[in-house]
Amino acid sequence: MWKYNNKIIRAGKAWKASDGTQHPSNWMVWADAEKTAAGMTHEADVDTSFDNKFYWAAGVARALDDVNAVDEDGNAVLDGNGVQVVTLGLKSQHKARTKQTAGSLLADTDWMVIRSAENGTDVTQDVLTYRANVRSKSGSIETAIDGAADHSAFMALFDATYDSDGNQTAPAPINDWPASL
Repeated sequence: MWKYNNKIIRAGKAWKASDGTQHPSNWMVWADAEKTAAGMTHEADVDTSFDNKFYWAAGVARALDDVNAVDEDGNAVLDGNGVQVVTLGLKSQHKARTKQTAGSLLADTDWMVIRSAENGTDVTQDVLTYRANVRSKSGSIETAIDGAADHSAFMALFDATYDSDGNQTAPAPINDWPASL
């Protein structure tokens, strides 16, 4: 990437030098020596190939586990009630999402369970089995999240399985929920 006075100069955009000289939008066709003579500097492009679900920046992984917040002196950061501020790690965040997904999947049949409790109406066995499978799957997904020993193991939970033709043969473990009724 090319910069002038620490400002990125975008390809296809005209720019003005600090002495008032207006430069054309086709400045990219200039030789590197011409760009340098105009006061531009070249910097290596920033690597943007990282997945921001798992990384803050290239090579900077998000924490898997919860972290107690500290100030620049290493002292605990406390909230307004004097309680330690905790930054949730990826594991806690995704366990919470798993619980939300399970709750959402169960919500469609909650009325049947409520009706049964209020009126004694039977809930069909397929609904009871489905609900048990959702709760069981939620537990196994959370166990898999907790069991991820490192970043690679955690990220593998998001990888679906494909055959040699590119057809999905199994969903990502973190998304492997029972089929809806």
